[in-house]
Amino acid sequence: MESAALIIVLVIALALFFDFTNGFHDTANAMATPIATGALKPKTAVLLAAILNLVGAFLSTEVAKTISGGMIREAEISSTLFPAIIFAGLIGAITWNMLTWLLGLPSSSSHALFGGLIGATLVGVGVQGIDFGVVMSKVVLPALIAPVTAGVIAFTVTKLAYVLTRRYDSKPDGRDGFRWGQIFTSSLVALAHGTNDAQKTMGVITLALITVGWQNSADPQTWVIFACAITIALGTYMGGWRIIRTLGKGLTDVKPAQGFAAETSTASTILASSALGFALSTTQVASGSVIGSGLGRRGSQVRWRTAGRIMIGWILTLPAAGAVGGLAALIVVFLGGWGVLIDAILAVVIIVGLFLRSRRDAVHAGNAMSEVADSGAAVKVKRNPPPTRRQRALAREEARRAAAHERRATKDAKAARKETKQ
Repeated sequence: MESAALIIVLVIALALFFDFTNGFHDTANAMATPIATGALKPKTAVLLAAILNLVGAFLSTEVAKTISGGMIREAEISSTLFPAIIFAGLIGAITWNMLTWLLGLPSSSSHALFGGLIGATLVGVGVQGIDFGVVMSKVVLPALIAPVTAGVIAFTVTKLAYVLTRRYDSKPDGRDGFRWGQIFTSSLVALAHGTNDAQKTMGVITLALITVGWQNSADPQTWVIFACAITIALGTYMGGWRIIRTLGKGLTDVKPAQGFAAETSTASTILASSALGFALSTTQVASGSVIGSGLGRRGSQVRWRTAGRIMIGWILTLPAAGAVGGLAALIVVFLGGWGVLIDAILAVVIIVGLFLRSRRDAVHAGNAMSEVADSGAAVKVKRNPPPTRRQRALAREEARRAAAHERRATKDAKAARKETKQ
């Protein structure tokens, strides 16, 4: 009994650490574009996101129920083995989260978690431990449909934003009022992120409690909700500046109207999915929205090489996290309790090693957007707007007249000198 209790404590601790990595890994989903356009200062943005992630975690538990009572068939797994399987799956998820954070890739924390759990269950139990119908309907299909849907919505909203508004404010990019709109839409994305991603950790902890008989219902307990909400909020406040840099300026140069459109699309897609219990990847939705908004603005350029790297990361997330989770489960299956201890040590080594590697080229609030502009004013807005077509035509006419006047003056001067000599 003491051994089971110890494993459950380790599972809860590791699940909360995953929740923490989920927070800083996904801060960019809500706050990369408002930071990139200067709508919000970097530190203000992450603080606002942290608060709204905290609030959002209390608004719904449908996604938590999908994980705790749907994807894994806990009835097929012995109560003595299952906590160790969950522990192994979390190691797979955390390893992938830390690696992609180091590389600045906005991969899916959600799919890392699903991949880790599925890989560990397949190795530890077999195919009978997975409900592949739930995996397909509530994980795989939303992963394929949601980014495309969000991109189409963002493309449409961006087109409408530029058609229905004009450059009324004498600024080169115009439509600066959208920056105020971005504060609202980015806040909505952060709130939506809390309603979806914080619940995944709630579901994992609830699942572990169910397997050892400490809980009967798939509904997360109040203390679990509070712990997960606070942890993801703390992780969000850490910033995740590497991924903010990729989403804020790596995919496309974001203007205020684009940012507004991307965040509107992201928030609406995530909130709808949370209500339906789809364990959606908020990162994939946010990335799809940014690409869609880049395609929607005339003259904008999407950096497809960066987009390709991100998509490769999406494809690799489930199998890579599953492979690490499966390897960790294999150690548990062969070594039992000692395997859990070895897995715990390996997890600490991996986490510390990747963190120390990140210190070599640290990215923080002061340099995440440095190539675009100074931190907190990421889009330089000149005081004088660029000339209109009419102004350019007038300028050319004025230059032509000045040149003709100069030629006449030169000619008159030569004629005067000639007369003087005579």
